[in-house]
Amino acid sequence: MRRFLRPGHDPARERLKRDLFQFNKTVEHGFPHQPSALGYSPSLRILAIGTRSGAVKLYGAPGVEFMGLHQENNAVTQIHFLPGQCQLVTLLDDNSLHLWSLKVKGGVSELQEEETYTLRGPPGAPPSTTQITVVLPHSSGELLYLGTESGSVFVVELPSFHVLDNQTISSDTVLQWLPEEARNRRVFEMVEALQEHPRDPNQILIGYSRGLVVIWDLQASRVLYHFLCSQVQLENVTWQRDGRLIVTCHSDGSYCQWPVSSDAQQSEPLRSSVPYGPFPCKAITKIFWLTTRQGLPFTIFQGGMPRASYGDRHCISVLRDGQQTAFDFTSRVIDFTVLSEAEPAAAFDDPYALVVLAEEELVVIDLQTAGWPPIQPPYLASLHCSAITCSHHVSNIPLKLWERIIAAGSRQNAHFSTMDWPIDGGTSLAPPPPQRDLLLTGHEDGTVRFWDASGVCLRLLYKLSTVRVFLTDADPNESLNAQGEDEWPPLRKVGSFDPYSDDPRLGIQKIFLCKYSGYLAVAGTAGQVLVLELNDEAAEHAVEQVEADLLQDQEGYRWKGHERLAARPGPVHFEPGFQPFVLVQCQPPAVVTSLALHSEWRLVAFGTSHGFGLFDHQQRRQVFVKCTLHPSDQLALEGPLSRVKSLKKSLRQSFRRMRRSRVSSRKRRPAGPPAEMQAASAKAERTGLQNMELAPVQRKIEARSAEDSFTGFVRTLYFADTYLRDSSRHCPSLWAGTNGGTVYAFSLRVPPAERRMDEPVRAEQAKEIQLMHRAPVVGILVLDGRSVPLPEPLEVAHDLSKSPDMQGSHQLLVVSEEQFKVFTLPKVSAKLKLKLTALEGSRVRRVGVAHFGSSRAEDYGEHHLAVLTNLGDIQVVSLPLLKPQVRYSCIRREDVSGIASCVFTKYGQGFYLISPSEFERFSLSTKWLVEPWCLVDSVKPKNHSRPSHGNGTGTGPERASGQARNTGSQSDGEEKKAGPVMEHALLNDERVLKEIQSTLEGGRGRMNRTGVRAAS
Repeated sequence: MRRFLRPGHDPARERLKRDLFQFNKTVEHGFPHQPSALGYSPSLRILAIGTRSGAVKLYGAPGVEFMGLHQENNAVTQIHFLPGQCQLVTLLDDNSLHLWSLKVKGGVSELQEEETYTLRGPPGAPPSTTQITVVLPHSSGELLYLGTESGSVFVVELPSFHVLDNQTISSDTVLQWLPEEARNRRVFEMVEALQEHPRDPNQILIGYSRGLVVIWDLQASRVLYHFLCSQVQLENVTWQRDGRLIVTCHSDGSYCQWPVSSDAQQSEPLRSSVPYGPFPCKAITKIFWLTTRQGLPFTIFQGGMPRASYGDRHCISVLRDGQQTAFDFTSRVIDFTVLSEAEPAAAFDDPYALVVLAEEELVVIDLQTAGWPPIQPPYLASLHCSAITCSHHVSNIPLKLWERIIAAGSRQNAHFSTMDWPIDGGTSLAPPPPQRDLLLTGHEDGTVRFWDASGVCLRLLYKLSTVRVFLTDADPNESLNAQGEDEWPPLRKVGSFDPYSDDPRLGIQKIFLCKYSGYLAVAGTAGQVLVLELNDEAAEHAVEQVEADLLQDQEGYRWKGHERLAARPGPVHFEPGFQPFVLVQCQPPAVVTSLALHSEWRLVAFGTSHGFGLFDHQQRRQVFVKCTLHPSDQLALEGPLSRVKSLKKSLRQSFRRMRRSRVSSRKRRPAGPPAEMQAASAKAERTGLQNMELAPVQRKIEARSAEDSFTGFVRTLYFADTYLRDSSRHCPSLWAGTNGGTVYAFSLRVPPAERRMDEPVRAEQAKEIQLMHRAPVVGILVLDGRSVPLPEPLEVAHDLSKSPDMQGSHQLLVVSEEQFKVFTLPKVSAKLKLKLTALEGSRVRRVGVAHFGSSRAEDYGEHHLAVLTNLGDIQVVSLPLLKPQVRYSCIRREDVSGIASCVFTKYGQGFYLISPSEFERFSLSTKWLVEPWCLVDSVKPKNHSRPSHGNGTGTGPERASGQARNTGSQSDGEEKKAGPVMEHALLNDERVLKEIQSTLEGGRGRMNRTGVRAAS
């Protein structure tokens, strides 16, 4: 039997691999890209968001979330929950209706599409006859009322979507019941509003765009009341809770109140108001009129701002008892709803929260607290409030550091309401996270945001701004609410989305956090490197400045890029949290391309396209700088804005190669009829263009010329305590890898602690390795005598790792874009290597060391390399033998931006951007998973009273949510089945790809559910 096995095939190893590795795309963090619809279920207390790419996302209590994807990929225009049921109906822009259900399967809820239906008119009828404008689910849960552009209201039976033709309410039928003075065909046109009577399910309100509003009796099929505002166009209608008053809003910025009584028909409204008149105003597109137990009702509406002065503002106004505020959003308002008393028999609405879906964020306003403060969302974070430029993940944060970061962040959240998160439907079935993880994102505006990435919800903990260190056009102390209290309209800025950067040079490019010491290094677009430490108190001090000249006075080089940022002189006030104490300014001020921090030695290393340097942040002095420029590296001196020249040059070269290939093919082609030759030539040109656009780079590993541009670009920096000079003594060392395939090694002499401030750190170049194929070096790693990666600084001192084996011989692993190579230390002789499949054009883009725990044996685990290639594949490669273990297809190869944004964690997980505002989370480990896991049950009685005011955002134990997405595991080499995953919809949109790419290029555990799964 053994002779039929493949060479090297070990059944025991294959079983072990199944226990260690499994690929899952688990959850999407952030805010849905291009939202287009909003829905809310008062009975389930669940919010739904639809997107322009056809996705539907449901959110309940923190961690309770579901996702579905329409197969058509059309925009979702409306979402309506069926009253009291775990079902919802979506309307797409292709006029199709879709019925979704939350069904319990295997103990958890799943979102499934049940039926789809498109309303059809009679043969030859115009499309407007059945073009749906309004959807009203009846309280019975069995009927849908569909208002159309033609003015007719169709009735559809659920769940079969059977049209009840005998119940259709046509405009002609309504016309028969109107008095003579109201019988004007122009009062109809399209249906703008459909509302069910709050007390009587046999009555519905129909609003037509020309200003006619009728109350229709469903049993008698007749008009009970009619109201006519023929002067202006009707936008929307709302009904007071007791059914005695309706409120209409109009295109001229006015709203009108109409009493509903059996007395004489009202020809004029009870009251008409233009809130922001008397000047011409924009339309009020939606309005709520909500009664309260104490005091006057709430009037909440969208739009209505003065057209000339504030017509470009995106506002929602709240009026009550003389108090009026226009909440001003920085992005377009898609829709909004108000959360109020859910019990239909209640006498008053008593609204408690305003939920606004804007184009770039979700904002929730507390309507119970004086001043109407915002509530901090525990999910749907606006990750792209300023464009993301880099990210950094830190696993297993010590409790002390975690609490200090949260404490610093809580001081920044004082303006938020203390109300518990009001959207709290569903029940979590997941255990709490086994450890605390941080995801740090750097942004274009010079901020670093700290996110709790431990569970399903990505929650903002703390925001660090580096702007105060520099002189910019903006005043760091200016408030969002710059407008005076007596100004009119009473605008108030809300939300965190701010796409405008004061200065693109502030952009953060590299982040490095030491979780044991609390030191943080941050590097930016203009060559600035800041070293910060965590301080629990506010402080005012000057930031020491040191200049690092990476060109070392070399002649013939002139920087043509942007200028450095001017540092703020004198003492600067810093809030509690991370406070900078030293600024290292690289010269020329090019983008910092690599960064490393060793908190035990108090050293920080930084690299740019010109070279790298080492800085002692304890003595505040420069240790050394090394210029890596090649004489031909002129592009490195031009800055990011000058690269257009090189792009034009490469395009010219591409077309020249195509031209040469066509000429050579013509020379080889035998003579034939002219028509055939012309057709063949056209075909060859089309093929050439297709190959240029679509084919991956196909070449074998070959030596690159030393004259290639950017050879001095420093790609990676690495600190290690290892054997560098001889095998008898180990010493601290710094390793640097460049774009030209060169590895520099410097031995360091760090004085002992008692003399650390008296003696300088000394460095001496000990090795220089030149890879023969000159491919860019993307990773460097030293393995100890047990072939285990060296621990992080201070990890052993905190008893969180075994001491490295310093008895056996150490090994150096150098990862280039095209191969992995292991060298022995200290001789640096090649031991073994692994070439990537060069014929497929595969190149390494990201590499990280991860620990993979077994799902069966609690105490067994292995260290391996997680590798992402330019083809979007993820491979796991063993250490130190460099044997490929598994390979999965993760990201589409066309998604260059997603590949560039990927970051690995220490436990076999990863994140990458699927849109400018969303991270996709994936896992390579069977043991460490963070995925949705929850239950929604409509039968279970729920307390629908207003939420209490507690400790803020309702963030308690992490909740997980349902199997709303097909996240099935994927075996080695198996293509993942297409499921309702948002990523597929987003990445079909080229605009999304370009938007992420421009952001990234601008500057140049599911839990450890061992109790559930490991037992199986």
